[in-house]
Amino acid sequence: MAVGICAALAVLIFAVFGQTLGHQFVEYDDPGYVYANPEILRGLSWEGVAWAFTHVHKSNWHPLTTLSHMLDCQLFGLNPSGHHAINVLLHAGTAVVFFWVLWKMTGSLWRSAFVAAIFAIHPLRVESVAWVSERKDLLSGLFFMLILWAYLHYVRGPRWTRYGLVAALFVLGLLTKPMLVTVPFVLLLLDYWPLRRYRGEAADWRIIRSLLVEKLPLIALSAASCIATLIAQRDAIAPFERLPLLPRVCNAIVAYLAYIWQMFWPANLAVLYPLKPIEPWKVILSLLLLGGITAGAIRLRRTHPYLWTGWGWYLIMLIPVIGIVQVGSQARADRYTYLPQIGLTLAMTWLVADIGARARQLRLVEGSVAVFVVVVLSLAAHKQTYYWRNTEALWDHALRSTRDNHIALNNVAWILATRPETSLRNRADAVKYAERANELTHWENPSFLDTLAAAYAQAGRFSDALKTARHALKLAEQQPNSALLEALKREIKLYEAGLPFQTSP
Repeated sequence: MAVGICAALAVLIFAVFGQTLGHQFVEYDDPGYVYANPEILRGLSWEGVAWAFTHVHKSNWHPLTTLSHMLDCQLFGLNPSGHHAINVLLHAGTAVVFFWVLWKMTGSLWRSAFVAAIFAIHPLRVESVAWVSERKDLLSGLFFMLILWAYLHYVRGPRWTRYGLVAALFVLGLLTKPMLVTVPFVLLLLDYWPLRRYRGEAADWRIIRSLLVEKLPLIALSAASCIATLIAQRDAIAPFERLPLLPRVCNAIVAYLAYIWQMFWPANLAVLYPLKPIEPWKVILSLLLLGGITAGAIRLRRTHPYLWTGWGWYLIMLIPVIGIVQVGSQARADRYTYLPQIGLTLAMTWLVADIGARARQLRLVEGSVAVFVVVVLSLAAHKQTYYWRNTEALWDHALRSTRDNHIALNNVAWILATRPETSLRNRADAVKYAERANELTHWENPSFLDTLAAAYAQAGRFSDALKTARHALKLAEQQPNSALLEALKREIKLYEAGLPFQTSP
């Protein structure tokens, strides 16, 4: 039966995400991660291995992820089908290993199957699977599940060789995505339930202390990964002068609740949710709800221990990406839920199943409801995946799914103004969207001004294009962005000659 469930998970994942084999790369991180990065395009080599371990790749140090992109280019060149196929295979492997480990940990076959199915096909997974640049999510997810598998074997037969395997897999996981720094603390939660290595009572503090000491080598590895990540992202991290601590904390509090809402109602999902000021009442209400749920999980931890483990899993695994250390301009991102959401699904599944076990009427319909939920989420995920077929569809959907999304406006304007295909260009809309994006950013973003200048030039308004591009150049000179500076200088020369700017085909 377990083998059949594994096969069903693989088939379900292909049914939802198999369409990506016909998708293109998207002009959002994919150029830097893959098709416009000369180091990646050279394929896998010893020189490439040295480069991956000694250089930062898209403001990240994740050498194994970098090597996987090199290997893709070695095998498939710039045929996006191959890159997408590897993503789908990695996700399927992760879901299958997760099901098997959860089953072995809990002894519950069908509950584990349902949790694994939700992980596999929830619409929030689309960004991680359908976006080639998010290979790091899939690799780190697979290593995370392998860590759980190795840890289960260690707990059932403690030996240093088995602990060494846990540590080795953890190192490999950190080399794919540093978000796994929270793994030692997730393992502590699993010690409580379902592994039941302690009960949380006063008499167990000696055991808890020993379990903490047991995790110290892993915590040391996490600390080293944090330091490496901060060094790698030092130019990408938003300074507190530009984004103070209080707005970051407020956004983090609201984001925790927003992710929960999207879990139950995954509508209007977008590639990017821009960071915006938040009304105080939303922050207060979110804080009260988070506090209430946490208090409930603590109070019920002895009778319903999975609530404590599941809720703690969710809270802890989101910490690295919740925005206190802000990288980028997003308020939150679907991809950040790839592993954290498992905790919520785990807690809810076991709670509903326990309630059903006490009420015969509920038990009779549980299976039908579970199948219905999986089918509905699969259809929603299939539809969401379709929006990732190319750059134009992706940003058009983001524009329709969010309000005043200045980044989506800017990206749509850039496509409409600079693409070589005449069928994609629209001068009037390019100017309209670019002007609106700059209004929302108070005309202070040099990249957005660059887009507006390109839109003006495409519309034949070269004096406006020159004025805007020169203003963008002055602002860009105040930022450590040499690539933008050089691009603006080249474009200004075109506008002075009365020529618009177009991207390469």
